[in-house]
Amino acid sequence: MRLSYQRAASTISSQRFAALAERTFSGESSPMPPAVSEWLNLILRWAHVLAGIFWIGQTYYFTKLEGRMAVDEEAARNAGRLPQVWLVHSGSFSLVEKQSAPKAVPARFYWFRWEALVTWITGFLLLGLLYYSGGLLLDDSVSSIGMGTGVAIGLGTLILGFAVYEGIYRSPLGRMPVLAGAICYFLVVALAYALTHLISGRAAYIHIGALFGTIMAANVWMGILPATRRMLESIRSGKPIDQKLAERAKGRTIHNTFMTVPLIFLMISNHFPTATYGTSYNWLILSLLVLAGGISAKFIYKVW
Repeated sequence: MRLSYQRAASTISSQRFAALAERTFSGESSPMPPAVSEWLNLILRWAHVLAGIFWIGQTYYFTKLEGRMAVDEEAARNAGRLPQVWLVHSGSFSLVEKQSAPKAVPARFYWFRWEALVTWITGFLLLGLLYYSGGLLLDDSVSSIGMGTGVAIGLGTLILGFAVYEGIYRSPLGRMPVLAGAICYFLVVALAYALTHLISGRAAYIHIGALFGTIMAANVWMGILPATRRMLESIRSGKPIDQKLAERAKGRTIHNTFMTVPLIFLMISNHFPTATYGTSYNWLILSLLVLAGGISAKFIYKVW
């Protein structure tokens, strides 16, 4: 019977806990040869972290740019020019202007999209490698469900979680961001409680993080990019831009900005079992830290 990470955190020493984790990663519970499993783990983590750095860095770069543009809007109107931001980097100076409704567009654009897709794909492959084919998904001291049921719960969390999020923000609630955000947060709390009583605490944390990542990647590919393409089509055909499309794209970008800090916490939580998923109130700790991460993102958005 697998030792509970919750019990391990309180009843065995850190050395024994580390040994247990090492045996799990070594492939004793997986049919994959240990060397193959370890190399796949290393390569996927490397690609996942690298792509994530590119994606998150771009997200916060454009978040900062948008915020600085907003500060310059009044001065730009008074001077009869477009909002602009001067940037300095690597010994050169750049001027960026904001055009909400350009009269013409170039044939070639620089899109920021593949980083999100690569981050999600490598993350999902890691989820399968470590949890769905490894020994980290289930915990006999938490529940007696089988592997098939556990995998169904994990995949269902991603699919249904995204569907609920999408339903909320496509409904009239989407026009009330504070209320919609509060509802989503309490749904995350309920999900954290349910998952920590069905699968291992570590798997629960990772799956909620994976849900955030899934929503964020889907926001890029199913929300931001399609809206932007439709705006470009309007410009090229000489039609006025539907500003609702711009608002929708900006709204999803803001969602991604607020989910980034909690997501990063959830992804690194597996390194700190005695403080996070290994405690008796792991679901409550997860809920409080997701809330703290979301609040801190608001301040990062203002000052970063």
